[in-house]
Amino acid sequence: MSIIEKVLNKAKSEGQKLIDASNVSAEITRENRQDNHLNQPFESVDLTVAEQGEKSIEHRQLVCLDLERLAELGFIVSSDDQTQTIEEYRNIKRRLVDNAFGPASAGITKPNVILVTSSVEGEGKTYTALNLALSIANERDKKVLLIDADVARPSLAKTLGIDVKYGLIDYLENDWLSYTDIEFKTNMPGLSLILSGKQHKHSTELLASNKMTLFAEELSNRYSDRIVIFDSPPLLAATQGVVLAKLVGQVVLVIEAEQTLQSFVTASVEKLSSCDVVLAVLNKSKAGLLDKYYYGQYGQYGQYGQYGHK
Repeated sequence: MSIIEKVLNKAKSEGQKLIDASNVSAEITRENRQDNHLNQPFESVDLTVAEQGEKSIEHRQLVCLDLERLAELGFIVSSDDQTQTIEEYRNIKRRLVDNAFGPASAGITKPNVILVTSSVEGEGKTYTALNLALSIANERDKKVLLIDADVARPSLAKTLGIDVKYGLIDYLENDWLSYTDIEFKTNMPGLSLILSGKQHKHSTELLASNKMTLFAEELSNRYSDRIVIFDSPPLLAATQGVVLAKLVGQVVLVIEAEQTLQSFVTASVEKLSSCDVVLAVLNKSKAGLLDKYYYGQYGQYGQYGQYGHK
């Protein structure tokens, strides 16, 4: 007996006088699913994501971070301790949070979306991005989403000791992936993660796509109490950093003390000239060091500085 005959007979037995096209279509779909389920072994009913196509995957599990290991690596996992690092990041995050939610936010587009970058590799941008995220997550009334957008050389997953299947690039490339498929909650209250996803030869184009622009806007507007932090590629090593800088409201430029050439910093600042807010973090500096190398041209605010606020 055909599926259509099954549907018509079922309707007749239930006393239906009129069957419209939508009812028939829905019933045929249900019959198809039942027939397929009965004709297949149990093991093959649960199809893979690739076979399901647009069907959203279900993997919203909690990512458990090894907080003791992170603490040993120098990351801020608790606000209870009173260390120099914790105090420094409190000072750094306070300006970012004030710009995001205070009176100054009125002059900034997407003020709660922040890019953390550097001029070249090895200056400590991922260390800074993660510590900022952890420091903000320790606040009772703030949430933070940390995104590994260094798609060419991602390091956040390795640093955290975790592995997930899908990330930012997968989301941008595939319409069947939803936002909830790539965001992961953690065992640290207030902190969520999105990893970079697979390597892709057209990653720059994906980051510059309309979908990415809409994604950044949605991140800014989805939750009024949340900070979004992108860990970006170095500005002078890849073009993705400049592309991402156009999508955020604030930029944190990490500078390695006594190592990064002033010409590199100047070139990076020029690339960020269109950004509303650019803050500088002097990383790996010696305690009490007044670094005149940067002071003369850019100004100095302890361990952090602000180049411009338009």
